[in-house]
Amino acid sequence: MTETHSATPSDPRDPWNGSHSPSKPAANVPPAGFDHFESDLFANFFPENAEPETGTPARPINSGPPQTKKAAPVAMNRPEESSASPGSTVIPPSVPTTLEESGLTIMQVGDLILKQLYLQGCLLGVDMARNARLPFNIVDDVLRFLKDEKCLEVMSGEMIGRASYRFNLTELGRLRAREAFELCRYVGPAPVSLEAYVQQCRRQTVKGISCNAESLSHAFADIVLKKDLLSLLGPAVCSGRSIFIYGPPGNGKSLVGRGLGRYLNTFGGEIYIPYALQSEGAIITLYDPTLHQATDDGDLPHKPLNPRDEQAMENARHSYEPSVDMRWRRIRRPVIITGGELTLEMLDLRYIKTSNFYTAPLHIKANSGVFLIDDFGRQIVSPRDLLNRWILPLEERIDYLTLITGKKFSVPFEQLIIFSTNLDPAELVDEAFLRRIRHKIEIGPPDREFYTRIFQLCCEQREIPYRPEVVDFIYRQYYDQGKTPKSSDPRDLLDIADSICRFNEKAVDLSPELLGVAAERFFCKL
Repeated sequence: MTETHSATPSDPRDPWNGSHSPSKPAANVPPAGFDHFESDLFANFFPENAEPETGTPARPINSGPPQTKKAAPVAMNRPEESSASPGSTVIPPSVPTTLEESGLTIMQVGDLILKQLYLQGCLLGVDMARNARLPFNIVDDVLRFLKDEKCLEVMSGEMIGRASYRFNLTELGRLRAREAFELCRYVGPAPVSLEAYVQQCRRQTVKGISCNAESLSHAFADIVLKKDLLSLLGPAVCSGRSIFIYGPPGNGKSLVGRGLGRYLNTFGGEIYIPYALQSEGAIITLYDPTLHQATDDGDLPHKPLNPRDEQAMENARHSYEPSVDMRWRRIRRPVIITGGELTLEMLDLRYIKTSNFYTAPLHIKANSGVFLIDDFGRQIVSPRDLLNRWILPLEERIDYLTLITGKKFSVPFEQLIIFSTNLDPAELVDEAFLRRIRHKIEIGPPDREFYTRIFQLCCEQREIPYRPEVVDFIYRQYYDQGKTPKSSDPRDLLDIADSICRFNEKAVDLSPELLGVAAERFFCKL
């Protein structure tokens, strides 16, 4: 899957869907530079026996060039169990009540507000809070600061407070806004701190999600499985660890991997992911509407406000004193699938040079969900290089990302990662890697009973009357003569038979003669 980002919002109700990098800013916005950052968030990411913390950490983060503080190391326990159960939503991020609790500095929020005003012109106070996804009382403090600094002027306002005031930039404010764009062109919901992201990942880890035969079978309701396969897949899901699915091609490995993704997406409950996170000045966008299925669209602000409507203004003001931190999106557990296009570069931070911020790699966007690597071993990069990239994350459940400055920082590696291959595992992986893969599941060719069940299901899905003699014919002519059956053969044979009948403008009459023609075309030697 190729990750994509657009500078225009994909959801008209959410003007800050993911990151927003203005492709056509106001006329006098100069090319952007970047405020580089350093971080020393390294080991001890998940030390044993640490008790979970609640709330958002209150560590100020500085984005302005003159200020730089070193972040305290993040101490997290290794998550051994999740409180999530099928269909439940994990504990949401708590709402910051002060600027300090938001993990931001007054300069960081001030820069976001200045850039908002530079792009959009006059804005109501409450609109700026809505755009930044921060409670109005936090934005109110920043507005007073910017007004005292002579960066803002009040154009108009009602008597119900600064929420209804209409603000505009002064000449000094426009200068400051251009300087902010020089540092970073990100304009959108205020980022969360790296510590807050780490804590939330721990709360919503895949490990420990309740899984039983009944719920798992629902995810595979439209798939014919061997009798013992669910008993192998269920414990793998409960462990939240890696899965290696292997076997000859055409027997449903990809189908099984996607079924596991469907299970977590449907029965794994809802989780929270931030629009962006920040550590010491660097912004990394995480929420991607092309990959994440949001479930909180109805909670997003999208109606314009009339400053003369006192009741609407008062309601809007209180709506930005919510019970959930609006800098996060509520989504279903993500399922991200990649195949032969996967490269090592896709597993690193992607720096957007023209906008001076980063986007998270695919496997980090898959945190708390499923990351399926299909056709493993057929990527452009060698399997050994890919495996070496994941040796430490698979063991420690931590990954290290590198900034353009060369500085590394640690992030959670909390997803159910599935490797699927039809190549010989002995030629792909060594013992050191296999030891880190907790569950190895082989999916081989079907026996005759299983093949017949698949054939019946394929006929039912295509509304073709099933005739048992056609299976006898296929076995007698091909499989009993040394051809190895595949689970995908019934689907392919029926599709060819259907195309033949449609071309001849006839209804599908499943006969040995028709299947004989389809099989001759399908099984021909090249």
